[in-house]
Amino acid sequence: MRSLIKIVLTIMVSISLYGCQKYLDVVPDNIATMDDAYKDRVSAQRALATCYNQIPRNGTRYDPGFAAGDDLWIHQFIDGGAQERWRQYYRELAINGNNVTRPLYSYWHNIEGGSALWKAIRDCNTFIANVHNARDLDSYEREKWIAEVKTLKAYYHFYLMQLYGPIPIARENIPATAPSEELMVYREPIDEVVAYIVQLLDEAIPNLDLEVDNTVSDAGRITKPVAAAIKTKVLVTAASPFFNGNQDYASMIDKRGIVLFNPVEDPNKWTLAAEAAQEAIDIAHEAGIRLYHHQTTFNVSNETLGVIQVGQIVADKFNEERIWSLSDFNSSSPNLQDLGLELRTIPRLHSDHQNIVYQWFIPTLKMAELFYSKNGVPIEEDVDYAYEDRMTLTFVPQDQEAYMQPGYRTIGLHLDREPRFYGSLGVDGGWWFGLGRTDENAQWPLNLRAKSMTGGMIGNQRYSTTGYYIKKLSNYRSAYTGKDAYVGMRFDFPLFRLADLYLLHAEALNESLSSPDANVYHYIDLIRQRAGLSGVVDSWAQHSRFPQKPTTKEGMREIIHQERNIELAFEGQRFWDLRRWKKSIQYMNQPVRGWNIAGETPPEFYQVITHNRSQYTLRDILWPIMQDEMLRNTNLLQNPGW
Repeated sequence: MRSLIKIVLTIMVSISLYGCQKYLDVVPDNIATMDDAYKDRVSAQRALATCYNQIPRNGTRYDPGFAAGDDLWIHQFIDGGAQERWRQYYRELAINGNNVTRPLYSYWHNIEGGSALWKAIRDCNTFIANVHNARDLDSYEREKWIAEVKTLKAYYHFYLMQLYGPIPIARENIPATAPSEELMVYREPIDEVVAYIVQLLDEAIPNLDLEVDNTVSDAGRITKPVAAAIKTKVLVTAASPFFNGNQDYASMIDKRGIVLFNPVEDPNKWTLAAEAAQEAIDIAHEAGIRLYHHQTTFNVSNETLGVIQVGQIVADKFNEERIWSLSDFNSSSPNLQDLGLELRTIPRLHSDHQNIVYQWFIPTLKMAELFYSKNGVPIEEDVDYAYEDRMTLTFVPQDQEAYMQPGYRTIGLHLDREPRFYGSLGVDGGWWFGLGRTDENAQWPLNLRAKSMTGGMIGNQRYSTTGYYIKKLSNYRSAYTGKDAYVGMRFDFPLFRLADLYLLHAEALNESLSSPDANVYHYIDLIRQRAGLSGVVDSWAQHSRFPQKPTTKEGMREIIHQERNIELAFEGQRFWDLRRWKKSIQYMNQPVRGWNIAGETPPEFYQVITHNRSQYTLRDILWPIMQDEMLRNTNLLQNPGW
């Protein structure tokens, strides 16, 4: 009888199944045959769980969006423990780049921080081929489960495509007994990969539920809005410059003579993406998904509420903006594989709390300069913003007490910024609402200079190496409760939220038109309104040095790109966006900058320090395929430069 682990995908090594206790992590144990694995509904449900088991863990140390972008920096490798091994991957990638011997964050091979996506695809194929054998599974539920698995299979193919470019298409599993020439698979052209992914999603969407039956037990399950959102992301990515007419990879021609990157741009891809985005938005709205607006029982000003809201969009576990999230993600426990995102981002705000927080994910100065002015335009464009004096020391005026400490000596860069700046970043001289302090008049003061009692340098890990903290990735209701005690309000990390979909729609529609119209502005203006800003056209007309910028396709493109980088900051999206926009080389080669955290006085602290990063070239964009894999399968074509 054929064993479950005997049905293999030829491009990966068979990996033992493992299990956890959550619904979406339960893996069938002690199942010797395919007949046993799918003999009834319970067994099939366990097999369904294996298909969910390898969802890439966004918002964690395993996420390339966190580990390989230009928005975050991290302390150097310290001691070599299990957790430090991951930090060694990060530092190696940042300082020396990837390699072909044992590639870092390899989702192709399931090594060095990557997970087994080819195994996940194999599990999906196995499920689709065998779930009909479950004797007590009714046809409605069977078709819904198949649709969920097809969506997961599409997502796994898409994730690999983003990292590696052209990939093999695993339509079905190849038996281990197949002739050797059948095992020597080829990478397929990008357009064919995209077409297959979209085909899977189109097959799945009609059979999916609009929303889950139980938001607790079924959290994380695939629904119609999830599949439609993934389809949008796939088509927008396929229409973007990296995958649409990219001549940098014109030499990628395999031994069959097939060109893997089409060097001719197809503008119609943007039209298809815009149509998919509108359909996905309509489905999301039908499911009751809306932009999140935070309400609190605490008596706070509108300014403070606007700051709190930025973090709660991510950290409020059940809110109406979520389309899809990691249901078993634990933001606060340092013992789980997610390693406590909250504990790796918050500052040490209490002098007694020596053993709680570790700053791993640290914003760069680049991100502090990215956010808009209070007028909703880039600071370098704002006619009312003293851009040339932004690095000059000044004192916080009384009228900015909602965001900064009055009288505190800081720099102009930290003043007169939009609410999302103060809600996303912890800055020297700012406030931190929460962590046990919910009185607006007694917030934690963020004084980040050396020897400070509230967030300054301590030990070799409990400080920010750039002088900034991520405020966005923690729940203000989490609290310090004693000298070494911390109680976190656990949240799951969003894989897809409505604002992301709105911005994809604006981008695709703008690119499909000769010039932007009201429909391009509509959804982006809703996001800006939620952030306390005026609409794009009004903001630029009243405050920008380039008042006509939103009226041109090129100008609106630039605005949409910056809006995505601001709204989705520190959610692991910037890394992928820079790649598909063909901006990675430009931005990844910019210096990683921060403040002199050893400085005790304002003039000493506000000296720019540069952290070293390796030179970033074309070869660094697409992940390498491991050399051993290339030797085993000579039909594979290596990515350029490796």
